[in-house]
Amino acid sequence: MALPNINPTETKSWKKLQEHFETISGVHMKSLFAEDEDRASKFTITWDDFYVDYSKNRITEETVKYLLELADEVKLKEAINSQFSGETINQTEGRSVLHMALRAPESADFKVDGVNVMPEIFDVKKKIEKFTNEVVNGHRTGYTGKRFTDIVNIGIGGSDLGPAMVVDALQYYKNHLTTHFVSNVDGDHVNEVIKKLNPETTLFVIVSKTFTTQETLSNANTIKSWFLKSADEAAIAEHFVAVSTNIANVKAFGIDENNIFPMWDWVGGRFSLWSAVGLSISLSVGYNNFENLLKGAHKMDEHFKNEDFSNNIPVVLALISVWYNNFFKAESEAVIPYSQYLNQFATYLQQGIMESNGKSVDRNGNPIDYQTGTIIWGEPGTNAQHAFFQLIHQGTKLIPADFIGFTKSLHNNKDHQDKLISNFLAQTEALLNGKTKEDVLAEGTADSLVPFKVFEGNKPTNTVFINKLSPESLGKLIAMYEHKIFVQGIIWNIFSYDQFGVELGKQLANKILHEFNNSADSVHDSSTQNLLNYYRGIS
Repeated sequence: MALPNINPTETKSWKKLQEHFETISGVHMKSLFAEDEDRASKFTITWDDFYVDYSKNRITEETVKYLLELADEVKLKEAINSQFSGETINQTEGRSVLHMALRAPESADFKVDGVNVMPEIFDVKKKIEKFTNEVVNGHRTGYTGKRFTDIVNIGIGGSDLGPAMVVDALQYYKNHLTTHFVSNVDGDHVNEVIKKLNPETTLFVIVSKTFTTQETLSNANTIKSWFLKSADEAAIAEHFVAVSTNIANVKAFGIDENNIFPMWDWVGGRFSLWSAVGLSISLSVGYNNFENLLKGAHKMDEHFKNEDFSNNIPVVLALISVWYNNFFKAESEAVIPYSQYLNQFATYLQQGIMESNGKSVDRNGNPIDYQTGTIIWGEPGTNAQHAFFQLIHQGTKLIPADFIGFTKSLHNNKDHQDKLISNFLAQTEALLNGKTKEDVLAEGTADSLVPFKVFEGNKPTNTVFINKLSPESLGKLIAMYEHKIFVQGIIWNIFSYDQFGVELGKQLANKILHEFNNSADSVHDSSTQNLLNYYRGIS
């Protein structure tokens, strides 16, 4: 077995945590801060340009001790070594999991089946660099000789969410090219995008490992038909490139073989933005910024692999998440970045976390009787404060939250930045302390309104403070959450790198589509049959 196979609930540390939980679950964090003036510094990790304060959690040093013992008991260190060694830890699909190799230096040694994959990775990186520079500098043009002005990324899932999030996050660093993303098979989506485009100056990047994905190929063919209204078949080779392993299908589409960027099966889709899947990122912000994104992620890889667990950011955050998920029974986590640039960050993490760890069967194939994956959601602050923060502050649910902020703004508007960060800091303070009945009365509030203005507090948060949003710091941040996913999967004894849960709906959709196209009938439940008949009747 490439991974340890240990039921966490049967470990000694889990039992200690359960007993410990009974003694601490009712304790207010205000008391913990009052009892220990050094609490904040004890529960803070300073690393590179990251300052991670996890002191506003319902934990003590004893909690952390037992959580670290749990990490040792489930053999987390051995699991990390197995992953970085290229062992087949994605056992259900028979694959290694080596997205870390994509951002490692050329001198690194990452092996798959005994072969170092770094040379082929750097061959592709050089191809991405050359292609990017040719497009950005205007040396590669469209079929009429005009420079490209727009890039359209056509993909779905990991072939869309990662690049779309990063391009959005790095708008400050973008060049003259405007990048669009087409993902949904909804025809209104693709048509809204192409109506803004000039076929003479648009480059299309089709991202599909198999080049058979229904949504991606449907959108690609719709765009191709639109393009051919203005150009002939030969022009496809100048305007369409592909990131895929299916050379035959790509060439049949009309794409020049020289414009095919390879992928590898040891890179999962939701961890693939570091590969040629990130071509649209490189085109949007320039290859040097893309390279800095990779360098940042590599720095976090090294931290995760080598740092002691007690001072290891992804490990500590993962352990705290397990603490709330499995002992406090908190089902969701909010991710609140105080930067509008990270508008799509929570959406990106939803796939990364929920598709990875949304599993109900352990690594033995047995049903699990404990909670696994958490529900992830969030929006940027301060917008979120005027939306769902009411629920976090005064609702009945316990919702741990990650607050992500940057000490410096990119446009150097200190007035705005001071207001932003004052809110960033105030919200975690308010969630910690709340407001007592006595505080409310002291404000002169009418007795009848007092119960409605009391805040319980004791709401847990992590604060991730980063110096500035740059390609490098973004790479570190994304990799931090990737490794957090891995740690949680190891603790929960599940396989984090398959996603069979997405298949059933696809299979049934193909079956129903066949019925539409052939007027055939299959057996459905009465609800689905009625809905199908309703659609047929009005479409």
